[in-house]
Amino acid sequence: MSKKAPPATPEKAPPRRRRSPSSAPPAIRRLPLGSLRVFVAVADQLSFTRAAAALGVTTSAASMQIQSLEEYLRVALFRRGGRQVVLTTEGAQLLPKVRQGLGELERALDGARAERGAGPLRITTLSSFLSQWIMPRLPEFSRLHPRVDLQIDTSPEVIDFVRSGVHAGLRFGEGGWPQLSIDKLFDEWLIPVCKPALLKKLGPVNDAKDLERYRLMHSTSEPWSAWLFEKGETARWPACGIAFDDSLAIIRATEAGQGLALARWSLVASEVERGTLALASSRALRFARSFYFVTPPALLRLDKVDAFRTWVLDEARKFGPPNVAGLRA
Repeated sequence: MSKKAPPATPEKAPPRRRRSPSSAPPAIRRLPLGSLRVFVAVADQLSFTRAAAALGVTTSAASMQIQSLEEYLRVALFRRGGRQVVLTTEGAQLLPKVRQGLGELERALDGARAERGAGPLRITTLSSFLSQWIMPRLPEFSRLHPRVDLQIDTSPEVIDFVRSGVHAGLRFGEGGWPQLSIDKLFDEWLIPVCKPALLKKLGPVNDAKDLERYRLMHSTSEPWSAWLFEKGETARWPACGIAFDDSLAIIRATEAGQGLALARWSLVASEVERGTLALASSRALRFARSFYFVTPPALLRLDKVDAFRTWVLDEARKFGPPNVAGLRA
């Protein structure tokens, strides 16, 4: 006996019912989100060329996006006169609403991405701070949290947490960053340092005259004039010595005995503790900026972010200012 099923007998299919217009699903409007981003960029720059460069697209592509948006809205958003671009009245009225809408959308997506508990913990900070302050302490974090894989970004640029996938940052600034959870770690200080043998030979420094005994080194963003308190001294020292744009290069040159450096305390504290560098003055100057731990509030729900925050705050509490007689703010 054959096990094959017999062919099905063709049946006349029943007539299909036509769906009444009232029962049809509502059409889903496709909002031109890409064009809206271009609209905000052009409104910020008042230039198609600069907006296109900021977005990483061609000028013609940005222009076409705005043209498409204007056709969609059936209003002109910009007045174009050669290279001059000006918002129309309708464009100016629309801009704050679009900003608010895109901001809400980004925050919603950020909240959704907050569920990205799997994968490595991504942190952003300055390369000098990573090398001099974080790296010596990382073994303790790894011991406490062996299952957390850490990735550290050292780009000097401000990170967009929504788009980058970075979870948290250790930032050097004045605080007050909007829409972020902020914890202050510690204040930063400027302090003269040099090799112990050089300090023994030339003596400590406390004013401009003392500095004349040394070959001076400093960061391009932290000149010696910032450390000299008296106005007369500051006026005589608008800039002096060898300047580096690399804080680590200053530290290595100072350890080699090449001179007296004006350094940030967080970057030389380990060297002073080991004895390869010595504090050359009883005067330290507190920076206007400090170090902070920052993260989008939604990401604090992640165990790995909370673990890193707890650890770095604990390490910061152990880190004190330079031990000198006269700390000056």
